Amino acid sequence: MMMKKNTSYLVTFAAVALFAMMLMSNMSVSMAANCQATELSPCLSAITSSAPPTPLCCTKLKQQEPCLCQYVKNPSLGQYVNSPNARKMAQTCHVAIPKC
Repeated sequence: MMMKKNTSYLVTFAAVALFAMMLMSNMSVSMAANCQATELSPCLSAITSSAPPTPLCCTKLKQQEPCLCQYVKNPSLGQYVNSPNARKMAQTCHVAIPKC
């Protein structure tokens, strides 16, 4: 009887631990894909002029890389993402602007 009870607790604990791990992995994916165009504000001078991108700009651009297609397709943002300065900035930061 004691063995059955311990096994039940172990199975319950394993199920809860697995569920928690799945939840945490989903949270990190959703956090990584937090598409906020305002996160690219450190890149504004590089996009609007020929100024080189700052290290912070490159970091933010790499973080927002999964969102670039969304930005390209947005009528308000697409013109900036596809601009020659933005393409130079992306190349300097080693980020590919996708063809969407």
